[in-house]
Formats: sequence, C-alpha cells, structure tokens
Amino acid sequence: MAEAAADASRDPDPVRPDAVGAPFAPAWWLPGAHLQTIWPALLRAVPAVAARRQALELPDGDITYLDWVGPADGPIVIVLPGLQGGLGSPYVRGLLHALAAQGRRAVLLNHRGCGGTPNRLARSYHSGWTADLDFLVAHLRPLAVPLAAVGVSIGGNILLKWLGESGTTALTAACAVSVPCDLAGSARELDRGFAQTYQGHLVRSLRHDVARKLVSGDLGIGLDARILGGLDTFRRFDDRVTAPLHGFADVDDYYEQASSLPWLHRVRVPTLMLAARNDPFLSASCFPTPQLLSPAITWEPTSAGGHAGFVTGPPSTPRSWLEQRVCDFIDQTLGPAEGAKR
Repeated sequence: MAEAAADASRDPDPVRPDAVGAPFAPAWWLPGAHLQTIWPALLRAVPAVAARRQALELPDGDITYLDWVGPADGPIVIVLPGLQGGLGSPYVRGLLHALAAQGRRAVLLNHRGCGGTPNRLARSYHSGWTADLDFLVAHLRPLAVPLAAVGVSIGGNILLKWLGESGTTALTAACAVSVPCDLAGSARELDRGFAQTYQGHLVRSLRHDVARKLVSGDLGIGLDARILGGLDTFRRFDDRVTAPLHGFADVDDYYEQASSLPWLHRVRVPTLMLAARNDPFLSASCFPTPQLLSPAITWEPTSAGGHAGFVTGPPSTPRSWLEQRVCDFIDQTLGPAEGAKR
C-alpha cells in the first residue's frame, strides 16, 4: 500500500473539490523547506499561554498531564503534539493561543513523560500510541460538549490512526498536520542529507528520557547506557527501545502497525489533512492517493511549507497560515465560537 501511494503521489496534487480556504503563499524571506521548518521552531515569537494543568490518571496505572487554555466551558479542542513536543514548543503554544483567541477551550494532551515529569511505567508512548487519546475522549464525553482534535506530526499520526481503527464519530472535527503516516518512509527521509540534523536532535531527546529512566532501574529490555549511546538513528532507537518496550517484534513490525496510512479509508469524522510537498520529514508515501482516503477527509497538500511551518507574510508581521487554516476548518464544523478575537 505504501509503495502504491509513493508512485501515485508524484502525480498532480489530488486536492479534494470540497477543499476551502486561501492557498498557502510562503513568506518570500523563508524560501525552501528548511527555513520554513527551522524559523518557526527556533525564532518565532509566540505569546505565552496561561495554561491550567491537570493530572490524568491512566487505566494502566500510568500518569500524564493535560494543559488547558481558553474559556472554562464550551466545545473542546484536543491538541496532540509531535515527538517530544509540549508547551515549550512554539508550534504548540501558537496553536493553543490561536484556538483560545478563537474563543475555543483547548487542551494539550501531553505524551507520557513529556509533561515535565517522568511517567511511572518503563514504557512511555510511541508514534501509534492511541490508548491515551481514546481514554481522554471517553473521559471528556460526559461533559456533553462538541469535541474536536488537532494533531501535528506524530500527534497527527496518532489522531488519524485512532480515527480509522476505532471508526469513532465521537469528534465533530479533526485536523492532522505534517503527518508521517508511513513511519518507515519517514524514518528513511530523516536519515538522508540535512534531515539527519532533525533526526539527531530528536533522537538525542529520546535517549535523554530513556537514560533518566535507566538511572532508576532496569527497563527489562537488556539496555544499558553504553548500548543506548550508540542508538543514533530512529531505526536503531526504535528497534532497540521503542519496539521491545511496547510489544512489537522489531522496528519493521512497529512501523507497519503504528502507521496511520492503512487506516485513512476508515475515517468517519470530518478531517482536514495538511502537508507540504517539501516537508523534509515526509517520504512520497506519506502523501496518500485519493483511493486511500475516506470521503470524510479533506486533503490539502501544498507545494511548500516545510515541516509544521507554513509561515506567510512579511518579516515585520509574519503569520502562521497553519493556525489560520486549522481555526477556519474548526469554525466550519463547530460553528463560530462566542468571544472570538478573529
């Protein structure tokens, strides 16, 4: 399936006829994939958000944390960050700030161990870990308010996989941005050329978290500090740590089972998928053909934008087209929020 998607994705972009919104025009002063990826991640000034933290006790005895922004009532938008992402990530704060300005109640679902406090279990999370999202939605449904979700990068993969495998209609809307929906293909892309810089940064962060757990005791997978230090690519780390910790046979079994690509045709919730053709994190196989998409998915590939970048406007007043597009889509599905500052 992934190979077929890779071949067909070289054809003109199969944008659905119901796609709406102004097309993305990249900032002239941020040309190319890497500037669109790096500038918003490192240099963009994002307003602080006043988050209200809540501990979320999980059914397996583990714990993670929720960060709430916006009004105390009304519809809820769940935000799922990318790998190792959290409130310290500008794209996360940007989304939370934009949703709150829209008058939405937004909640960041931190991945286990990424909320500033280590989680309790030896395992933490992975790119296809849908259990915590499923539990959070079940936890919120008694509030009897409309629910939506936004996932970025692997947060988007988790969201799409959950939507497809569960067949749920519990959400009113979903948005998935810059999604490595074929994890094996994405791992290959991140092991090439300049993209290895992103891989190195993320793998070092993952190793740091595992090393912190090793100090507290054995993880039960025959891992020590020396072995951990040699895991310098996603494939090596996932084969030696992620796969055994989470019950996969090996890295290939993990990538196959955790990828959202095979589940896209089963999505029943109105869903916006955004991705840039020049995203350095994504292989051609991460750009699904129409045959792989559910009718519920609005697929909007762009020619530029980098990975979770999509910066437009002049250098004096740069703007995030990504945040605008996500808010527009949520407006269309949930209806305009009261008290919006748009």
